[in-house]
Amino acid sequence: MGKKMSIVLLRIMLALLATSVITPKSNGENEQWCIADEQTPDDELQAAMDWACGNGADCSKIQMNQPCYYPNTTRDHASYAFNSYFQKFKNKGGSCYFKGAAVITELDPSHNSCRYEFIP
Repeated sequence: MGKKMSIVLLRIMLALLATSVITPKSNGENEQWCIADEQTPDDELQAAMDWACGNGADCSKIQMNQPCYYPNTTRDHASYAFNSYFQKFKNKGGSCYFKGAAVITELDPSHNSCRYEFIP
């Protein structure tokens, strides 16, 4: 009875594992965005955002009177800048690191009229 029970439990665990695997999008890859890490202090986010904006990120939409200006926080503006840089350069060797100030998310961070770009 012990061996039979083990086989049944193993089959159940394998079935659960198989159903818990994240299925990729139809194009074969998961959508990913790059956002500011919640634990990074604002001064570090600001320095990383300044670097991203000066090295190819499109930071025009986080300027006053633009769709991603609000919420007007360093964290929100950095998230937009990090993602802009990441989307532009991820297929050319760019990363979502920014000295540890950023993380990858598979949840679209877009909000209201502010749309975060995704490039497959």
